[in-house]
Amino acid sequence: MTTNASRRAFLQRASALSVAGTAAPWVLNLAALGEAAAATAADYKALVCVFLYGGNDYANTLIPYDNANYAAYQAMRPPLAYLQTALAATVLAPSVALPSGRQYALAPELGALLPMFTANKLGVMLNVGTLVGPTTKLQYTNASVPLPPKLFSHNDQQSVWQSSSPEGATSGWGGRMGDLYAAGNANATFTCVNVSGNAVFLSGKTAVQYQVSTSGPVALTGAQGSLFGSSSCSAALKTLVTATRTDVFESEYNRVMARSLDAGSQLTAALASAPTIATVFPTGNALADQLKLVARMISNADAIGAKRQVFFVSIGGFDTHSSLNAVHPGLLSTVADAMSAFYNATVELGVANQVTSFTASDFGRTATGSDGSDHGWGSMHFMLGGAVNGGRFYGTAPAVANNGPDDVGQGRLLPSTSVDQYAATLGSWFGISNTELLTVLPNLVNWNASQRNLGFV
Repeated sequence: MTTNASRRAFLQRASALSVAGTAAPWVLNLAALGEAAAATAADYKALVCVFLYGGNDYANTLIPYDNANYAAYQAMRPPLAYLQTALAATVLAPSVALPSGRQYALAPELGALLPMFTANKLGVMLNVGTLVGPTTKLQYTNASVPLPPKLFSHNDQQSVWQSSSPEGATSGWGGRMGDLYAAGNANATFTCVNVSGNAVFLSGKTAVQYQVSTSGPVALTGAQGSLFGSSSCSAALKTLVTATRTDVFESEYNRVMARSLDAGSQLTAALASAPTIATVFPTGNALADQLKLVARMISNADAIGAKRQVFFVSIGGFDTHSSLNAVHPGLLSTVADAMSAFYNATVELGVANQVTSFTASDFGRTATGSDGSDHGWGSMHFMLGGAVNGGRFYGTAPAVANNGPDDVGQGRLLPSTSVDQYAATLGSWFGISNTELLTVLPNLVNWNASQRNLGFV
């Protein structure tokens, strides 16, 4: 017979996995929160993951600009390549030059991010991706070292990026970071906040993501306001779904529902009293809508007693097997406009140094292609915030060559920097100790201690 303790554990796990997608109107996606490891912080900091679902095409995001490498890029994807002349306005002038005269330009549609790079607030991560440990091309070819499971698979590589494990993982590194700080926040519910649905990234061992909409908490239908035009009916429903029960299943369900209602009320009040943000966020931009809600929550973090928060926002559409030139530029423009507005809002609020946003994606894509590109591996990413040591590149610039020394075929980059190093650098800034990082990021132990912090923040 199942014991009460094991039944409770089952409920907690089931509630963590019950919703895949956008927040449900009954808010049944809030899993039970256990007590997190004790960690205190005197200041406020937030990490904001901007996930690009589908696998972003790295070659048309950060484009080789020096003549030799531009020619190689153009030869690998002649129908897809930007004209070199179209890149002149977005050429990056880093504070630390790349070796051998290497130059890169942002895609023209990312022009809104250029002022942040020039102001040393935007950093560029070169060729980062999922790895188990340092891996050479020969080791990959010979399969002589452990490799990430199910390479080039969307669902699995999304999960490996977010959690270090393939699809089916129950915790992600954002959530595991939240585990360390949840007990130090006045309300642990607001430690890990997802504005775009559900993602393993924000699920911790104890911390579970709190899902909100772009307008704030998702209302519990019928238990708030009136039901069938009657406040008495609403009150009765609220009592029904929050009262303590003798049955462990019913009791756990109602405990989660009660916490959901309390958190919703607290966040609604905090947002209502939050300062008005004058920064203009672009309209018709779903990513900007998500980031505006994040900015609003950050602006009044004191009201919910938050000291450390991890946020997740996302945008889809990056699986560009076809029509890349018709689709990809608009996606990049959406990302750049949203992220630049968000950064400007943090400057306005006086918290730019306390908020770091960063991009992530399933994988990069092939550099070869005609109408589109296929699933790849390593990719280029951005880190943005007042604390970022920006205006420069991090990692190693890959050779631009099909089947060259840095790719495994068709321009699929073999990552030279791991997601674990990328995440560890963010975690170190967040305040996580070197010892704790080895728990948060299980593969990090495979890199020398001197290689774990990339220094971009």
